Amino acid sequence: MQVVTIHYETDAWLVVEKPPGMLVHRSKPSHTGTLHDVLCEMLAFETHTGGQVSLINRLDRETSGLVLVAKSNAAARELGKLMMARKLGKSYFAWLRGAWVGDPVRLIDAPLLRAGSVGSSPVWLRQMVHPDGAASQTRFRFRACARHATLGEITLVEAEPLTGRTHQIRVHAASMGLPVLGDKLYPDAVPYLDFIREGPYAPSVIALGHWRQALHSAMISIPEATGGNAIIHSALPPDLAGPEDFSSSPPKLFPPSLL
Repeated sequence: MQVVTIHYETDAWLVVEKPPGMLVHRSKPSHTGTLHDVLCEMLAFETHTGGQVSLINRLDRETSGLVLVAKSNAAARELGKLMMARKLGKSYFAWLRGAWVGDPVRLIDAPLLRAGSVGSSPVWLRQMVHPDGAASQTRFRFRACARHATLGEITLVEAEPLTGRTHQIRVHAASMGLPVLGDKLYPDAVPYLDFIREGPYAPSVIALGHWRQALHSAMISIPEATGGNAIIHSALPPDLAGPEDFSSSPPKLFPPSLL
């Protein structure tokens, strides 16, 4: 079973790093090796002595990075309250397709709604900016620019979701005209549908410039009972470390679980 890295641990919770390509929970009975499976094995003592494994923040399959995990029902309740009160800080690194122009910090305040609730959408979870949607804000900070071998200019940003909507960073990035590198669903769902039908070597998927969405959960800040915050950081993983790792050719190391 795959091993995940523990970045920080207390008696009540821990922060681990999810690798890209790993599901957080089983979506089908045949799925094994999910983050939850790995954590249940790692925390076997806790679960056998009245504890539980509760993932407080959840990442998409392709997104890598930090996940906060409660070890008990009481800890899950307390962390859930902190999240609802927006006292848990989170930020992500993302490579965006295109050049950043203008102020180094942008606040995108654009409500989000499931696209299928107001029209036809081939993907049930797909979101869109819509005036009838739920309030959603993301703060983007410019970090660096680089040149992709086939796509031209790309931009590294730090994205801070001030609200917690589904696919929020990805939709807000696309709304700026700077979609997340490798994103199969935004702004156009064709690569996602081609990926489902044809696999990772479909032309529309290859044209995205990276095997996965270039999104990484890089920081979590958690209030501690003794005062202050525990702030946990995670650096960009090797496949997002720089444009020399990006290619529009079929990825040589595509995770077998996604093939």
